[in-house]
Amino acid sequence: MEKKKSNRAWLLVLPVVISVAFSAIIPLMTVVNYSVQDIFGPGQRVWVGNEWFVDTVRDPELRSALMRNLLFSFEALLIEVPLGVLVALGLPSRGKWASLSLVLIALPLLIPWNVVGTIWQIFGRADIGLGGYFLNTILGFDYNYTLNARDAWYTILLMDVWHWTPLVALLAYAGLRAIPDAYYRAARIDAASNWAIFRFIQLPKLRGVLLIAVLLRFMDSFMIYTEPFVVTGGGPGNATTFLSIFLSKLAVGQFDLGPAAAFSLIYFLLIQVFSYIFFVTMKNAGQGDAS
Repeated sequence: MEKKKSNRAWLLVLPVVISVAFSAIIPLMTVVNYSVQDIFGPGQRVWVGNEWFVDTVRDPELRSALMRNLLFSFEALLIEVPLGVLVALGLPSRGKWASLSLVLIALPLLIPWNVVGTIWQIFGRADIGLGGYFLNTILGFDYNYTLNARDAWYTILLMDVWHWTPLVALLAYAGLRAIPDAYYRAARIDAASNWAIFRFIQLPKLRGVLLIAVLLRFMDSFMIYTEPFVVTGGGPGNATTFLSIFLSKLAVGQFDLGPAAAFSLIYFLLIQVFSYIFFVTMKNAGQGDAS
């Protein structure tokens, strides 16, 4: 006897669909609507088509913010990924010290982003901050992140490294613990050095984990907003004005809803493109490991 098909299971998915519709789809359609109109006030709007998109793409400040974002993401990855792997290799593999080390490593990840910005804002000040006092008084530097663009950039970069390297370390640590002990026994029989073990055993086995870490950290650093906004507000000048801060100033500061909506869609498209690139890279790497 043929069983009747029941679609009641879709009722379990319905709350998720409704939630996504209200939290993502409807706001997105509102932004699309704003991006093709010039809004003067409630009920006062004029259709402009793709004018805001053309103006946004031609904006030199946008291109500068994009280059700034890409450079920041590249520098963050260049530091955080190797440093995270190095920290993971130095952590104990088992015992009570392993659990304690993991808890201590994860502490920066538990701090809210705005609190991280406030901590580093105070820490880097030359008058009351320990970091600023140490650099200026003890080491003799002329450090001032509120006036010097280079100091502001390095402060934001160091803050991001402190905040997010633990994530890479935890991912790498989990990947290292997943390597079967048989590989290490074979390496000991062959009298392999620590570098050889890392080069030919640990690093190939960490490829998938590191690709995930690179994906997460790139996308998060590409969307960075709260920490630099709290510490520098995008300054001095435009030294730390990333795409998200540029969008915030355009929408909230200048209240240009049309250009801000067009730029947010372009920003969204950039994120999707980079996500797709990383997804394809991860998929191809996974197929290479499987073969």
